[in-house]
Amino acid sequence: MFTEITGATKKRMQLLEQIDARDRIDGTETSQRLKQIPPETGKFLALLAANCPDHGEFVEIGTSAGYSSLWISLALQQRGAKLKTFEILPEKIRLAQETFRAAGVTDRIELIEGDFLEKGKSLGEIAFCFLDCEKHIYVKCFDMIATKLVRGGLLIADNAIDHADAMKPLMEKAQSDDRFDCLTVPIGKGEFVCRRK
Repeated sequence: MFTEITGATKKRMQLLEQIDARDRIDGTETSQRLKQIPPETGKFLALLAANCPDHGEFVEIGTSAGYSSLWISLALQQRGAKLKTFEILPEKIRLAQETFRAAGVTDRIELIEGDFLEKGKSLGEIAFCFLDCEKHIYVKCFDMIATKLVRGGLLIADNAIDHADAMKPLMEKAQSDDRFDCLTVPIGKGEFVCRRK
């Protein structure tokens, strides 16, 4: 999977990595930053997505410029599946559209514009969900996703370590839910992994 990344995808990934690194040191407003995952987290997500159940949708909440989407899409190429990724900010939507065109993955990624809490209601069963949006809606997202996750399906929430306080409500809720096995993985900024029993 990782040895089969196309030149166009690599080029776009590298550009987004450079922009993200620059955003973090040049005074760019937090709301305008890409705030994307590091490459090792992208590989981790791709491995998890590649080993999810065969039925159910693949979902991402919080597209930003589409960097994590590219990693997840690597797994979906072999599975013949499509990622549905949700983004609410117009500027990020524009960047993500540009990313998917430049990387040549528009056939594997469907960008859905708008609020997941509204737009996501029409989703069917879910095999995989990556949650990387504003932390104050994580619990609401979990509530929507939890009932749709298939047995063996995964929900992965970003920033479990570097935003531990903000993540606490979600983590406590998921860990007290008998339907899930949960684990915080110390990779990147910390990934909180929930598996539907």
